[in-house]
Amino acid sequence: MIKKRINKLKEQFKNYNIDGYVIPKNDEFFSEYSNKDRLKFISNFTGSAGYAVILKNKNYLFVDGRYTIQAKIESGKEFKIIDYSRIINTNIFKNLNLGIDPTLFTSSQIKNFFLKNNKVTIIEKNLVDYISKFITKTKNPFYSLNKKITGESHFHKISKISSYLKRKGFDYLFVTAPENVAWLLNIRGNDNPNSPIPNCNLMINKDKQFYLIVKNEKSKKLISEKKLKKNQIIDPRNLPDFLRNLKSGNIMVDKKTCSLFLEKLLKKKFRLKRKDDPIYLFKSLKNKIEIKNMINAHIIDGVALTKFIYWIKNKKKLDITEFDAQNKLEKLRKRNSKYLYSSFNTIAGTGKNGAIVHYRATKDNAKFLKKNEIFLCDSGGQYKYGTTDVTRTICFSKHSKRIKNIYTNVLKGHIAVAETNLNKRNTGKIIDIDARKFLKKIGLDYSHGTGHGVGFFLNVHEGPQSISKFNTVKIQKGMILSNEPGYYEKDKFGIRIENLVYVKKIAGKISFENLTLAPIEKDLINFELLTNKEKNYLFNYHLKVYSKISPFLSKKEKKWLATFI
Repeated sequence: MIKKRINKLKEQFKNYNIDGYVIPKNDEFFSEYSNKDRLKFISNFTGSAGYAVILKNKNYLFVDGRYTIQAKIESGKEFKIIDYSRIINTNIFKNLNLGIDPTLFTSSQIKNFFLKNNKVTIIEKNLVDYISKFITKTKNPFYSLNKKITGESHFHKISKISSYLKRKGFDYLFVTAPENVAWLLNIRGNDNPNSPIPNCNLMINKDKQFYLIVKNEKSKKLISEKKLKKNQIIDPRNLPDFLRNLKSGNIMVDKKTCSLFLEKLLKKKFRLKRKDDPIYLFKSLKNKIEIKNMINAHIIDGVALTKFIYWIKNKKKLDITEFDAQNKLEKLRKRNSKYLYSSFNTIAGTGKNGAIVHYRATKDNAKFLKKNEIFLCDSGGQYKYGTTDVTRTICFSKHSKRIKNIYTNVLKGHIAVAETNLNKRNTGKIIDIDARKFLKKIGLDYSHGTGHGVGFFLNVHEGPQSISKFNTVKIQKGMILSNEPGYYEKDKFGIRIENLVYVKKIAGKISFENLTLAPIEKDLINFELLTNKEKNYLFNYHLKVYSKISPFLSKKEKKWLATFI
């Protein structure tokens, strides 16, 4: 199937006089999750980031460290898999004529990775769409969240952005990241899997005037709710005419999500500056109401996950597959009416599958869980109103001292992050070192970042904040991040412990507070390696879990949960 698709694509090369074609993971809105997954269609790769380069005689798939094993399994027959780190200055291929869709690439991408060593040909029609015939129409209109949910009106947010533009000397901001439009207008949609992101763009000026760029049928509800007026809705087909009628001036565009296509359009009228959209930072600083809603969402989620862990740990016969396990967890989440859908595809891997960082079990490929293997489950939900993401590593029997020692050192890193004094250590780059130091003492490490930002009923992955080797963004009050160190041994096992945390400030002290509430596997801990401080942390964490979760459990579940204290 994949080979046929690749060959069909190659048949088009002669029509455009190109030597190859580049296919990114993202769609025209640069969404992490999209119904239009061209990369998966052409390569069978299901990860959240990557590029395929189809040449006349060779196919390449660039992925980051999280996905190298997964990519080899899913795409290794037809593609040479190359680690993302080599994408910047690769000389694997050069002096070729490569075709691209200008709606899927930014100017920085062209300048900063392998395309700079090759000629780029802009092809207005997407060649994958030509052979795939994607049907992605969603008629569900956008909807509003009220101030009681968001904690801040969209009028107030508009004022903040307009004031920012004035201070920085800009007349306009063209918002290309739909998640930022969603935050700014307090709207959500149903255009993408796993997230309530409304696919749209927005133009805002320094005088608080704004226009939503979206098809009319998507805006009907917003107009009836008086969120916007009809003249504030611009059909994408009419965007060139709309721009022509505006006063010229300085316009800011997001360097990460403003496509070559939109840049070309905007340059005809405005003096364009590529920056980081300021909304990313504004959005990352959650207010009290957003935090409150996230806390409530994590209690609901914690009940489902705790029930799941109890169920799977206490099964007399382990006669279930990875697929069965993830479906059980989904059913438990669905019991609560506030649950909408998963915030990403659940990762449920036993044994060697746990070593595939973003493994996905299907009905056809799922392994049966085994008592002598450890089971890694990474999952999350979108709730009214909040977003969750949690990983637990679970065992069903006694394991070797080596595995217990590795798990314990992962746990020590997790605790080190949770206990960070953010007054002194306030960047992800510094905290990432603390998370890895215990594993590194025994010669081990992991290839992914230690933590990512998380949105409020938005994307499960958001910036600019993260806990990673290169992130220097200051971690501030209101930010939400994941805390997820791990270790993965190819063809053997995977270990990860993940909680979401938010940043709080009390009496001048800035620190993390756990959002996630679910028991941490104790049967894999070598308690001899834990300090008294770490033991106290674990005790207090499980005490909090019990106090918040136990009222929603059965007597048997409650009794079991009490054993963690």
